[in-house]
Amino acid sequence: MIARWTRLPWWAQVLLIFAAARGVTTVIMMGFARGQLMNAWTGASPDYGAFATMWDSRWYNIVAFSGYPTVLPLSAEGHVQQNAWAFMPVYPFTVRGLMTVTGLEWNAASLVIAIAFGFGAALMFYKLMRRVQGHGSSLFAVVLFSVAPASPVLQVGYAESMQLFFIALALYLTLERRYVALIPVVIVMSFVRPTGLAFALFLGLHVVYRWFTRRRDPFPPRQIAAAVGATLASLVAGFAWPAIAGIATGDIHSYTQTELSWRADYIGYQELLPFTPWIQGFHWWFGPVYGTIFLIALVLAFALILFTPLVKRLGVDLRLWLASYALYLLAVFFPQSSTFRLLAPMFPLLGALAIPKNKVYRVALVVLSVAGQWVWLEWCWRVNGADWTPP
Repeated sequence: MIARWTRLPWWAQVLLIFAAARGVTTVIMMGFARGQLMNAWTGASPDYGAFATMWDSRWYNIVAFSGYPTVLPLSAEGHVQQNAWAFMPVYPFTVRGLMTVTGLEWNAASLVIAIAFGFGAALMFYKLMRRVQGHGSSLFAVVLFSVAPASPVLQVGYAESMQLFFIALALYLTLERRYVALIPVVIVMSFVRPTGLAFALFLGLHVVYRWFTRRRDPFPPRQIAAAVGATLASLVAGFAWPAIAGIATGDIHSYTQTELSWRADYIGYQELLPFTPWIQGFHWWFGPVYGTIFLIALVLAFALILFTPLVKRLGVDLRLWLASYALYLLAVFFPQSSTFRLLAPMFPLLGALAIPKNKVYRVALVVLSVAGQWVWLEWCWRVNGADWTPP
């Protein structure tokens, strides 16, 4: 059996790992579906398709069939309410295209696209890891990617698997220094999930690092121009969706106000000030004293992690991406139950966890990850009455 496995090409090994992980997750999710009570999205004990297209999948469905509102919904007090502008168009329009070509219903088509891009993300993640480590560690990194606690999001009607595919592809092209090919990737990626600004910061830091190390690692003018062009493309694409929403609705703040409506249930309606959401969130969760202490500890701990020996073996570029995305999250996102899903773009960290080869360690990590899936599904995905812990 081991001999047959080792003779398989790398891509077959990756696909089998990802498929096996999705099978395990499907079994867990079906167990939750059988116990699911009637809710806003499904009846009691829904089938897999219905259970896997709850929550934000309904918003993607609205985008696919109704597009975006030109008039923002307002509360009696005049505050912008939750609406489709929070959800970018590439995933729902791709699903709609598949439905048109194949005749599939929304539930089936949205899951086909999500799972297909999940397979693609696993393949690209392996290719990315092979740039910085050996085959065995890269393959185990794919195992961790496939069974991670929030990995059920790779097989539901969400855009995350598509986002992770494009991030892995963009990081791979950056490491390969194929900056011209990177430009269309970052543009499309920026209309899948909010990623463009974080990637622009990463590319800017990448350019600066390459400039200061050009004596030992030549950075010819043609590459400089292409890398700067890719950085600018990502920056413009990152601001493009808020601009489009502003033009379509006549309110330049429509996108940010829409995003803020999701956190209003926690802290009320407030203006977005960069780097304040996590302070507000930790104060809401833990109180002002403990919240401040915990937040400072979290930031310092993450900064230290980036300089641990295992993470340093990922190379400078992947660490710059981790720092850039973390800084982006810290600047704009409000920490609540969705944060676990929003941490998914930091998947290169799994490459560091995959380096130790101790079998007990690796088995324990997989078991804990699968157990984490159960926790995530129980706390975030399963609907329990007036549920305030969205995935």
